[in-house]
Amino acid sequence: MSNADFFWLKHYPEGVPEHVDIPDMPLFGFLDNAASKYPSNTAIIFMGLNMTYAQLKDSVDRFATALHSMGIKKGDRVAIMLPNCPQAVISYYAVIRIGAVAVMTNPLYVERELSHQMRDSGAETIIFLDALHSKVLKVAPDTNIKNLIVTGVQDYLPFPLNCLYPFKAKKQGMNLDVPSDKGILKFKDLVKKNQPSPPAVEIDSINDLVLLQYTGGTTGLSKGAMLTHKNLVANAIQVKAWLTDCQEGGERMLGALPFFHVFGMTVAMNFTILTGSTMILLPRFEIETVLKQINKYKPTLFPGAPTMYVAVLSHSDVGKYDISSIKACISGAAPLPVEVQEKFESMTGGKLVEGYGLTESSPVTHCNPIHGKRVAGSIGQPFPNTNVKIMDSDMGTEEMPMGEVGELCIQGPQVMKGYWNMPEETARTIRDGWLYTGDMARIEEDGFTYIVDRKKDMVIAGGYNIYPREVEEVLYEHPNIKEAVVAGIPDAYRGETLKAYCVIKEGATVTEKEIVDFCKQNLAKYKVPRVVEFREDLPKTMVGKILRRVLVEEEQAKLDQKGSADEAAATKEKK
Repeated sequence: MSNADFFWLKHYPEGVPEHVDIPDMPLFGFLDNAASKYPSNTAIIFMGLNMTYAQLKDSVDRFATALHSMGIKKGDRVAIMLPNCPQAVISYYAVIRIGAVAVMTNPLYVERELSHQMRDSGAETIIFLDALHSKVLKVAPDTNIKNLIVTGVQDYLPFPLNCLYPFKAKKQGMNLDVPSDKGILKFKDLVKKNQPSPPAVEIDSINDLVLLQYTGGTTGLSKGAMLTHKNLVANAIQVKAWLTDCQEGGERMLGALPFFHVFGMTVAMNFTILTGSTMILLPRFEIETVLKQINKYKPTLFPGAPTMYVAVLSHSDVGKYDISSIKACISGAAPLPVEVQEKFESMTGGKLVEGYGLTESSPVTHCNPIHGKRVAGSIGQPFPNTNVKIMDSDMGTEEMPMGEVGELCIQGPQVMKGYWNMPEETARTIRDGWLYTGDMARIEEDGFTYIVDRKKDMVIAGGYNIYPREVEEVLYEHPNIKEAVVAGIPDAYRGETLKAYCVIKEGATVTEKEIVDFCKQNLAKYKVPRVVEFREDLPKTMVGKILRRVLVEEEQAKLDQKGSADEAAATKEKK
């Protein structure tokens, strides 16, 4: 099967162009255009603060001038360790305006993770939240960091919240008292004291990096995906093309996805600025706050992860809030259970569709149509300008026939340049211009693509291949299950056996036998979980993706502990 002819285009949803023009422009051109066209439009809503596009551009230009005056130049890496707040947006666009490279850093990183990212990226500057100062100060001496810039949530809160916030933070155990003798610069002062006159920088949009986005590190240390201006410009434009009824200058985006994650960065931040629309920023996903913000500010778009939509559906008082403003949601980061999709659409009256992407592709490559035909359980069709093929999973050298399972490979303007300082890993992942995703998938004649599972997540039990996603879909259909994930755990007889981890809905009761019997009714015998563990919650990333690997590591640790205990007992018995 050859996919070179983009055969799925004849099945494209109405209104979506087969091809979009990607302008040769730097990413910060989005902000320049929005501020020129919609200067008085609200760019940011943050806990009572409203900031227009004219004000946002002014702050970005002032901070860019400050960074340049500190000696930061084109190509230098600048780490941004902030939650969703105005400073995160200002920092990001200021860094890239002077040609520097943003290194988006998860505020929840432990010292080991932070140290690796700073050393690997070579960042000499870090912009961080005051509550994180002790962590940053411990790591800085062992890295290249020499410029430290601090800010706090209270810096952009309106009165009297800006005065009350430090007391609230202290009650929650946060230490906002940043040492004054460490040469740490204050973000707010830098913006205030500098003029909005940063230097003009020549940008080669195809080759110049704008971002080092680190992967989740699911296998060993995380890798820095090198994303260019063209990569991120292209993906935001592709998202806009897919949202056929996008009202330029008139959308309201719920910024619940963290901007330090590439999904939130592209779909919630860059796309919103591209369209001159409004971002409603949430520093973290707290369901009560989310519902209040939706009720008050009436967002029209709500990209998220399945766990976010589950949280909305499961909230006991969701009926008290008006969430009918939501017209479209793109779900990513993890498979979207059909049950969740149907219930959420029924509750909001909007559309919730599953998409697909990777850090290495800026990130979105596929999506189900917002309007028109969509296929439950599918990641949808390739975006405009995006080519796909399915290759054999062994060597990746032979293209698979239509409908056959193999490794999903992607080609398009959103595909990264490579991995930072990892030429061998880059060569393994990008071959002849194709990104090898590591995901097992199949594609049908209409272009709808189905992720069977991660190559490495496939469970082989008793010689049978089991794809966790298929089993999880069944578990989500059970009326008493709120969240579920399955993983392969070591088994002396079968090699691996399937274990299900389930979170039960509030007020419900269910037994392990009931879950197993339910699976037996809906799955082949070899796919039925042999063990079920009930939990109050599941380990997740900041975007709500359930961390299967953490559960697998826990099981391995238990096995190792048991092995040590058995060995000690055997030694004692010999004596």
